[in-house]
Amino acid sequence: IFSFLPVEWLHWKLSATIFLLLVLITLNLRGIKESVLVLLPIFATFVVTHVVIIFYGILSHGSHLGTLVNQAVSETNQGISELGLVAMILIFLRAFSLGGGTFTGIEAVCNGLPILREPRVETGKRTMMYMAFSLAFMAGGLLLNYSLNNVTHVTGQTLNATLIHRLTDPWPIGQAFFLISMLSAGALLFVGAQAGFIDGPRVMSNMAIDNWLPRRFKNLSDRLVIKDGIFVVGLAALATILYTGASVRILVVMYSINVFIDFTLSQFAMVTHWIRFKGNKWIKKLTLSLVGCLLTAGILVITSVIKFKEGGWISILITIALIGFCFWVRRHYQQTGKALRRLDEILLGLPMPEKVAKPKKLPNDPTGIL
Repeated sequence: IFSFLPVEWLHWKLSATIFLLLVLITLNLRGIKESVLVLLPIFATFVVTHVVIIFYGILSHGSHLGTLVNQAVSETNQGISELGLVAMILIFLRAFSLGGGTFTGIEAVCNGLPILREPRVETGKRTMMYMAFSLAFMAGGLLLNYSLNNVTHVTGQTLNATLIHRLTDPWPIGQAFFLISMLSAGALLFVGAQAGFIDGPRVMSNMAIDNWLPRRFKNLSDRLVIKDGIFVVGLAALATILYTGASVRILVVMYSINVFIDFTLSQFAMVTHWIRFKGNKWIKKLTLSLVGCLLTAGILVITSVIKFKEGGWISILITIALIGFCFWVRRHYQQTGKALRRLDEILLGLPMPEKVAKPKKLPNDPTGIL
């Protein structure tokens, strides 16, 4: 949003971010629900505007493509001769790992599998295939355009904003196209933030049922929302924004590390699943899960090491502290359960009082009625 606002307004960005977070907290406490009918035009506008820019940017510089390819090949060969093949592979692996945050969109498909149309597994596979293709096209197309158009950092703007503004500026409707594309991207990110307020409390509710978090996290308020979960998500987000100063550079590192912890644990669980239960074509499925586990673990380690001082350490520290807290809560409930069982045993072991004989009825005496 601030990409099309005056540079002088940049000092309001942190305040605007906090304001939007408070809006999200308020809306969720009031029981807002996501609607596909609302999301579809936002998503469609984002896709159409960016696809137009990608094709226009490449086709308008078609004559430079050959030069760019030859330059890339020549620089790669020069790098191999000067640094060696292993060093060049490590450089590519580093870049691949630091760009790993772009893979996290498939996580949303995994989380949303229970609400997909039947047959869910086939629908999920098809959705992931579309996402993989669109991700490769969008990321590859934009990176190619950055090189073709010599896009560099401009204060207060994202690289996409700089690219779109540069390409559409000569158009009669260039300014309108630029504003629409940026607004659709901002709205899409707002919806993405909303996903955290929906899935976060739901995950905490499941953990509370299994005694990994306080049981109050599974309770619904009068608006049928998990109020405590929304407060925790909101306050954690507020603390993160204040710590990072809303710096996307640091936030992406913190986000990527935690997402790839999830990915690695999930892939490791699938590896152990196929080893234990085998089944049809289990070796092929085991190999696929093992490769995925090694890949995500590698990205996790590389990102954590390279970006340790730029947000990595605080992300790892918070994660370890949260895990420790969950184990403490679970231990508390286990000890409480043992204490209750001991109390039952004590009560069952107490001697029963002697049976008192029924008093004789005295029809002529005063009677008390309760």
